[in-house]
Order: sequence, then structure tokens, then C-alpha cells
Amino acid sequence: MSAPLKQPKSRWQEFKEQIANILWLSIKELRSIKADPILLILIIYTFTYAIYAVANGAKTEAVDMAIGIVDEDQSILSNRIKGAFLQPLFKEPVEISATEIDDALDTNRFVFVLDIPSNFEADVLSGNQPTVQLNIDATAMTQAGNGSNYAVSIISTEVSKFLSRDEATMAMPVQVVVRTKFNPNLTSSWFTSAMQVINNITMLAIILTGAALIREREHGTIEHLLVMPVLPTEIMLAKVLANGLVIVTAATLSLNFVVKWWMGVPVAGSIPLFVFGSSIYLFSIASLGILLATFSTSMAQFGLLIMPVLVVLNLLSGSTTPLESMPEWLQYAVQVSPTTQFVAFAQGVLYRGADLSILWPRLTALVAIGVFCFAVSLMRFRKVLSSS
Repeated sequence: MSAPLKQPKSRWQEFKEQIANILWLSIKELRSIKADPILLILIIYTFTYAIYAVANGAKTEAVDMAIGIVDEDQSILSNRIKGAFLQPLFKEPVEISATEIDDALDTNRFVFVLDIPSNFEADVLSGNQPTVQLNIDATAMTQAGNGSNYAVSIISTEVSKFLSRDEATMAMPVQVVVRTKFNPNLTSSWFTSAMQVINNITMLAIILTGAALIREREHGTIEHLLVMPVLPTEIMLAKVLANGLVIVTAATLSLNFVVKWWMGVPVAGSIPLFVFGSSIYLFSIASLGILLATFSTSMAQFGLLIMPVLVVLNLLSGSTTPLESMPEWLQYAVQVSPTTQFVAFAQGVLYRGADLSILWPRLTALVAIGVFCFAVSLMRFRKVLSSS
């Protein structure tokens, strides 16, 4: 008797089997990450101390800057100017001689040296418009630029007060009211801490997914997958899902416990909305990691390949420098980058408390870019599997 014919599977049965394959492959990926202690240490370090160190060690605001003063006038006005340089912007001014200026700047003793000439007060009172020289060590460019603005403002304010003879009221032709939103004290760590979380999501997504494929090829387990009843799409989705889950979990914990609790940085918007946007972003950026891994045969090659990619993605994303400072043609060109869209989305959520009604265009762009990146990566992934 002939064997009974198998009934063809329905589309629903095929779909359930594909979902089951993706889940089992994802569990395999998670076990691989768990079994690699070096990788676990990298993930923990990246979302804990690395964020704290960058946020507190790479400050851009003017704080505790050393200043030396050459007071050749020794007048009431020059003493008022010296006394106006106060903490926390400046350290206590140190009086030096004119012959020490060059040596003090060369040896990095001071960031600023203010030279007040002789007869300064008399020239101010007589309306001769004397010149005050402010020497700046611009090695630390941002701090020097910010500090020079403060120094000029302090000198101008003290001279105006001295001439008006009125400490309480100063006749100003225009009254300027400054309202600083989202970061009232202009604290750089508020910005850099959240941006570091975003940058680390990009970095680890590319590294983990790419390394997962390289590890399969180096250990020879890719051949085992090829003889199993799984599709390339299922293998790739499993790698994206498993590694994305690890990164989203680590980033969420980092925002809550490192950024908000440990560093005391307020998060204005909804963390669940940020997690939702991060999941969509990881779909595209993890696909990019797999794409780069298909052009590499070893971890060394993969490492060399991702370094310039990460640098370009970071510098052109708006997380390091604002897009408005770039050439106009480049501003339009970088809109096709998923990192640029995600940085704009994350800044809107974390800093400005924007909701979905404002950010939906960014999420739509992330979905479109993610589908394209996944499709291109899948084509290349299939080609690599067929040649294995």
C-alpha cells in the first residue's frame, strides 16, 4: 500500500512554526551572550560607569577656571574687578607680575590672565577708554570661549557700576530677560549623560549583532543552522530580536538607575515611549551590524570595519554637534541615517518631554529606514549563507 499523502500546511501553521523558530533561535542567542563573560562585562560597563565618566569628565561649562591678574593700577576699580571673579565660575584670583604672564600660560598655571594697566581708574573717570588685556589659554577651546564671555561681562559690569555710583540700579537702554528651557543651569552632564546612552545603543547594537554572526562562522555553527528547517529571515530576525532585547533592557535600566538616580539628571518625557522608539531603531541599526558582518571573515576585520562607520554615524547624528552647524546639503543627506532620526526622537522625548503627536514623523522615518536596512541586509545575508 502506498503511504498516505501529507496534507499541505496552512498559512497559519507555517506562520506559527516561523514564530516558534524565531523564539527558539532567540533563546539560543541569549544563551550565547550569557555564556560570554567578557561580553556581559562590556554591556554592564557601557551602560553604567562609562556613562557616568563621560558625563562628569567631559564638561563643557566654565567651572573653577584659574585666573591670574596683573594689577598695575592698584586702584579701587581694579580691586573691585578682582573681587568680582567668584566661585564656582573662577577660582580665587592670583595676583602676578607682568613678567610672569607668558610663563604662567605656557606652564598651564592659568586659563586666563587679566592685565589691568596703570592709571586705569583715572582714564575711566576721564573718559579716555583705556584698554584691558585678557590673555586666554585656548587649549580647552569650549571652556576658554565660555569663560572669556563671563570675564568680559564681569569687567563691563563692574566698570558700569563704578561709573554709575549705584550698586542697586544700572541705567540700561535695553532690558534683556533670558529664559532657559529644558536645562536651566546649562549643566553639560544633563546633555552628555542621555546622549551617551543613545550613542551606546548604536555602538552595542552594531557590535553585538555583527559579532553574533561572526561567532557562528568562526565556530562553524552556521553550517548547523543551514541543515535545520529554518529560513535566513528567521535566523536574522532572531539575532536582531535577542540582541535588541538585551540592549533595550540595559538602556532602560541605565536611564532609570544611572542617569536619573545616580547622577540626578531629570528625564522630561516618557521612558516607555523612548523604549518603543529604541526598539524600532534597533531593528534598522542591528540589521546594519549584520550587513557589516557579512563583509568580514573574522572579528578583527569586523572591528576595523565598524570603527569608521560608528564615527560617521555619531558625528553626523546631531548628538555631538547640532545639524544646523553642518553644510545645508549635508543636513538633508543625513536624514536618511537611522541614527539621525533616532537622536532627534530621543532628544524630543528625554529633554523636551514631547509625545507621540509630535514625534510620529520621526518614528515613521525610522520604520521606513528600518525596512530598507533589513531588506538589504537580508539579501546580503542570504548570499553569504548560500556560499557557506
